[in-house]
Amino acid sequence: MSTHVLETRLQHLSIADTTKKQTSKTKASQPLSHSSSRPNLLKTVLRNKQQNIPTIVSPPSSTAPTKKDAGENKLAGKSQIEDRPVRPVKQPAPRVLHLGMFEIGKPLGKGKFGRVYLARERENGFICALKVLHKNELQDGRVEKQVQREIDIQSNLRHPNILQLYGHFHDSKRIFLILEFAGRGELYKHLRRANRFPERTAAKYIAQMASALRYLHRKHVIHRDIKPENILVGIHREIKISDFGWSVHAPGNRRKTYCGTLDYLPPEMVSAINPDKSYDGKIDLWALGVLTYEFLVGEAPFEGTPVMTCRRIARADMKVPSFVSSEAASFIKGLLVVDPDKRLSLEEIQQHPWILKHCLR
Repeated sequence: MSTHVLETRLQHLSIADTTKKQTSKTKASQPLSHSSSRPNLLKTVLRNKQQNIPTIVSPPSSTAPTKKDAGENKLAGKSQIEDRPVRPVKQPAPRVLHLGMFEIGKPLGKGKFGRVYLARERENGFICALKVLHKNELQDGRVEKQVQREIDIQSNLRHPNILQLYGHFHDSKRIFLILEFAGRGELYKHLRRANRFPERTAAKYIAQMASALRYLHRKHVIHRDIKPENILVGIHREIKISDFGWSVHAPGNRRKTYCGTLDYLPPEMVSAINPDKSYDGKIDLWALGVLTYEFLVGEAPFEGTPVMTCRRIARADMKVPSFVSSEAASFIKGLLVVDPDKRLSLEEIQQHPWILKHCLR
């Protein structure tokens, strides 16, 4: 599906008031539980996505010819099979998503423009995370288009290591994103508690990240903000990329937007050698190298004052501590390369000895 079509569908997602106020009131919260059945919420979202196809046209049908018919056809030189009238079949009216469909539970996190809550669909107990964004704050921060782009991209991604966006709706003051619930929370908190991960754990996480990035890049999506704070951990300890606020769909084009987090910025964005500061999907490979280093060492490789950090990034000036294995050090150095074309590819990452050593057990 093209980006143009996605943008057209989401033009209604205005920061201005465009919907009637919902009258449904939230009932008292009850204990939250998982449901093993296919959630009605997903059925609703899938059905709503078909609003652009209001009817299904039945193909022409016919009765199989008899021997007599065949003889007559042969003699008459024309077919006796007639097309039946085409009858359009009406689709059921789409179900409108609204806040009253959910029981709201405990807060899961807080961001610059809103909060995330644990939620349960009332009808069948489907557990999800509900991200609530306030329109006036988005307006003040001038990030309306960024939110629209995030919804455009994330709603069309399906990968086990990418947090799924099931759907969205809004009222006069807020935008609600219905997200997959990652039961073990933020990876950043796990890393801070552990200080650094064992190499086996780090390798498994990086292999999952590489799989997700390979999927994204095949769909021409550059994430542009890979870091521990933007990764969640699922109930089975699988990781999930969770924040697509800076991501962009860029088929065949280099980008120039300066964005992301300083410690994870690539040389392409900070080096004087690249005056136009253009870049492509290989910036995600650099970020994966920084992430690997932080997993194994407990801190980012280029930390310092903002000016010093940029200088060190531009030269890839870092040293891997001796307690990191030679295989892991080789992996990090293969990604933290100033020349983007010389970085390990995602295919090479998945076949690297350090990854294979810990992920084939």
